[in-house]
Amino acid sequence: MDPSPHRPRGPAGSRRSLAGRFRELPGRLRRLPRGPGFPPHGPAAPPPPWEPARWRNPRGWAHGSGPRHVAWLTSFAVLVAQQAGSQGAAANQEGVRTSLDVYARLLLTVGPLLLLVRYRYPRTAVFGCAVATTVYLAAGYPYGPVFLSVAVAAFAAVVAGHRYAAWGALVLVWAGHLVFGYVLLDRLPPAGDQPPGWQSELLVAAWIAAVLAVGELARTRRQEWARRRAEAEAAERRRVDEERLRIARELHDVLAHSISVINVQAGVGLALLDSDREQARTALTTIKNASKEALGEVRQVLDTLRAPGDAPRAPAPGLGRLPELVSQAADAGLRVTTETEGEATSLPPGADLAAFRIVQEALTNVVRHSESRTARVRLSYGHGELRIDVDDEGPATGAGAGGGGNGLVGMRERAAALGGSAEAGPRADGGFRVTARLPLAGGGSVSAPPAKESP
Repeated sequence: MDPSPHRPRGPAGSRRSLAGRFRELPGRLRRLPRGPGFPPHGPAAPPPPWEPARWRNPRGWAHGSGPRHVAWLTSFAVLVAQQAGSQGAAANQEGVRTSLDVYARLLLTVGPLLLLVRYRYPRTAVFGCAVATTVYLAAGYPYGPVFLSVAVAAFAAVVAGHRYAAWGALVLVWAGHLVFGYVLLDRLPPAGDQPPGWQSELLVAAWIAAVLAVGELARTRRQEWARRRAEAEAAERRRVDEERLRIARELHDVLAHSISVINVQAGVGLALLDSDREQARTALTTIKNASKEALGEVRQVLDTLRAPGDAPRAPAPGLGRLPELVSQAADAGLRVTTETEGEATSLPPGADLAAFRIVQEALTNVVRHSESRTARVRLSYGHGELRIDVDDEGPATGAGAGGGGNGLVGMRERAAALGGSAEAGPRADGGFRVTARLPLAGGGSVSAPPAKESP
């Protein structure tokens, strides 16, 4: 049995409170769907499939489980290649170079072991491999894949940004090879060894240049990927901020207008409760209708936070609802006259919504901040733009009905987002005017004098 039988329930279960839905607002901003008046958006784009996983987070090279796994695999592969390849090279160079012994095996193992820390300590790894390779060459052991470990370590150092360490390590190996092959040839084993020849030295130099070039290319691509991801994340944050501001403007415009009507009618009802019960009943009826309208529009805004891909359940308001807006203002005691100049044309959805909200906010300001009980709304359709003028005769009341004073700022933001402009300020004859210019075609722009507003 339902313990609260009088609680309203929706088709999918108990209806959550409006406050609860507001509390969910920040966490769901990233899943806002497309709709009238809202720019395209969506969750952060996944990284491109061609981007190596271990390069998406440079810190992961030292601390992620993926890079450590790769380090073990590559180090083991280099160890096997150096041990097996050197064994084959020793067989081909028997009698020419010193035979492999336990010390040679240890030197061939030092490099792959140092490769295990090439992501965490790239400079230590590359210089350690270079020293091990240099000692191996000084001992006269056979040429072969002993250079593989220092090449892998140098590549990792360049990619990690330690290019000078990689260059220094490779130059150390090359300089050692030159010294051992030409200067100290008669003092180091094996006896009777011949100079390697300049062709071999040029080959070593080309090998070093190739390792450095490939490392620099990988480092450049890694930086480019990091820059693209940073730009994508920054763009996503900007889209989220824009959506947050847009929804804040929507809620402000909806609630400020309706609450102003309710505030005025509540004062009328309290004043006439004892003397004119029929008029008080009318005021209460207006309050009921205004609150119902506000709840409907708030739900419409919050419905845009449903699951991605769902379309809005109701169309966004536009100038087609201007008579309804005039009727609501009349319920609040404000008589509004409307004028249209030029041939009325249909507006893009975003511009139509912005025009409606600007008129709504302007009339709300008249109700809250002006002693005038009349206002005039003029829509002027010109060449490529719509001009909106909302005038009242003033004077200002000197005290608002609450609010943070964001209405005029919201008008300007709405107009500027569409390439238009909005301004508000006192007239010379004592009244107050709000003027907005909106382009009739999407992506257009209009010019306007600098905006001003009353203090």
